[in-house]
Amino acid sequence: MPPNSRKNPRRKTGLSTRTRTRRPITPRPSPQHKKSDAEGERLQKVLAAAGIASRRESEQLILEGRVEVDGQTIVELGTRVDRLRQNISVDGEPLPRPKLAYYAVHKPEGVVCTTKDPSGRPRVTDLLPSGLGRLFSVGRLDMSSEGLILVTNDGALANELTHPRHGVEKTYDVQVTGHVDQTVLSKLRKGIHLAEGFARVVHVRTKSRRKNGTVLEMVLDEGRNREVRRLLARVGHRVQRLTRVAIGPIRLGEMPAGTVRRLTSEEIKKLRAYVRQAEQKPHNNQKRLDRPATRQAVLSWRDRKQQAAAGKHSAKKPNRRGGQR
Repeated sequence: MPPNSRKNPRRKTGLSTRTRTRRPITPRPSPQHKKSDAEGERLQKVLAAAGIASRRESEQLILEGRVEVDGQTIVELGTRVDRLRQNISVDGEPLPRPKLAYYAVHKPEGVVCTTKDPSGRPRVTDLLPSGLGRLFSVGRLDMSSEGLILVTNDGALANELTHPRHGVEKTYDVQVTGHVDQTVLSKLRKGIHLAEGFARVVHVRTKSRRKNGTVLEMVLDEGRNREVRRLLARVGHRVQRLTRVAIGPIRLGEMPAGTVRRLTSEEIKKLRAYVRQAEQKPHNNQKRLDRPATRQAVLSWRDRKQQAAAGKHSAKKPNRRGGQR
């Protein structure tokens, strides 16, 4: 059969041989809700926490157009809102705004910071008095550590305290094995390579020495998982006890383990002022993560790049004719 005798069925029906897929059109959020879409909590979660209905029933209320935020009817389940700063109403009835609460907790070892724990382990929120409503921990402190953790229902302040761009400093008393010398302290200040990049402490000093160990004071402005333990493990010292003693201007003081106290109005003002100052302070977190900490590390990093580039060019691939290109 001649090569041109075959008929293209697509041409017969007048269809193009090239199929085009159209992207679904997603409506742009209104200017009124641009900020709430990026921050805050999901609307159905806020409704459920307020006791309006269950999470699934709250989703149905939204889909039925019975929920308004700042006077605008919301029908999208992904909408995020800030209950403390926005007016939310269901069937025309406004949600009562919760009273802001701020607590300092001395978390003991063996207590987790999560709001829900499927394993049934004791939580930080279990240490609080009953009847306070929904509260959550600000940041985290691993189960084997103890010390200060803040608990609140102020989502905006919690976000400012935990966001990397603010660089809120946290102070720890760390008891480690062995005697820590100045060489180790210098390494911690210059920076140490972890799995996700370079990290270094803001401040470190020796508080006391014991027969088989050392107590350090360390200040960090990042919130990476188990960062203190990982940094000290890289310099050959195992952490025996880790206690967070301060978050910004808030100190643990003489609070016994497992106790709770409400922050004073003066402490809350200091905390807000500290966050504003920290936001204006320049931070080079990304630069610290990506670039080596010492000149020797920079040189070896450049050598590795040159070797990798040389190896890439030396590996010749055969072209279609079987030769080298």
